[in-house]
Amino acid sequence: MMLLNLVKKDFVLAKKYLLVSFIFTVGIPLFITTKINFNTGGFLEFFITVIYIEYMLFNTVSMSEDKYKGSALLCTTPYTRNRLVKAKYLFILVIFLSIYIIYTITAILAPLSIANLSIVTVGRVLLITSIFWGILIPIQYQFGYEKTKYIGFCFIFISPFVVPYIITCLQSNNISLNLTLPFPQILQDLLPYLIALVFGYISMLISIHIYSKKNL
Repeated sequence: MMLLNLVKKDFVLAKKYLLVSFIFTVGIPLFITTKINFNTGGFLEFFITVIYIEYMLFNTVSMSEDKYKGSALLCTTPYTRNRLVKAKYLFILVIFLSIYIIYTITAILAPLSIANLSIVTVGRVLLITSIFWGILIPIQYQFGYEKTKYIGFCFIFISPFVVPYIITCLQSNNISLNLTLPFPQILQDLLPYLIALVFGYISMLISIHIYSKKNL
């Protein structure tokens, strides 16, 4: 319950951007679908939407907490540093699930042919975003928001240009990212989820260790 309260607190801090986030979650896939001339199975549309919305909301919360010393004040309450860190990772996961639900509804209702997401596509996006946040969050806990805010911004800025280029190159050279492993297909489909969860868990432990030693 305490973790949920902390997640709710983060959404309250980002409340002025929630409506914008909803509009972008619907609009970005529609916009990208009209601009690309190759099929990504919804990967590009979903990935760009997820990384943009997650960064916008997470950055808003981080900026508010840095400005008003929110984390330092919370540490004087019954909320432990351990829970504060876990809530940040849960916050990212809740945003991801929310975007997935909105995207799926949009794909069903929208007049344009937005690709329905497969279990593999969702897993790949989850894995990539887990790696991104799994690296960025510990760095931010270590060096602070002001020193690290441009790292995420640079990644967000170049993603819409680099990712389509990579996909185009792979398709033009008939290169597939589908790996054949000696496991049942369902296990192969779920492997990105498992790797994402393991990577996220290790990142969370690192963040907890860093934050527990931090002098606020």
